[in-house]
Amino acid sequence: MPLLTPLIFWLLATLTLKHFLADFVLQNRWMATGKEAPSGWLLPLACHAGLHGLGTVVVALAFVPEGWWLGLVDFGVHAAIDRTKALVGRHFRLEPDAPPYWWLFGFDQFLHQMTNLVLGAAMIWLLVN
Repeated sequence: MPLLTPLIFWLLATLTLKHFLADFVLQNRWMATGKEAPSGWLLPLACHAGLHGLGTVVVALAFVPEGWWLGLVDFGVHAAIDRTKALVGRHFRLEPDAPPYWWLFGFDQFLHQMTNLVLGAAMIWLLVN
């Protein structure tokens, strides 16, 4: 079991890096603004969530190949979180110059990191069982 500790660390660190890359480095303006739009949001959201799903597949293949399907889970959960954030932000007319906007943004990021923890836990479970 002591050998599992570094593996858990690197798995979670890799999922965190995947999230940073997909959410901030690889997400372009079309995805960022399109997924929040009142209409025409489905394709940009699907592309953005697809980056996350693909990234999770890559991480799974590196650590536990039989967990590739967790990329599909990440795709769905990420899309649901981001769409909900867009709807809540629009409903309350949140703008970046007010603290509630940033609270919502922070909660969105918290939910994504919790998703990473659950995905990581699922991968560890697959490794040890």
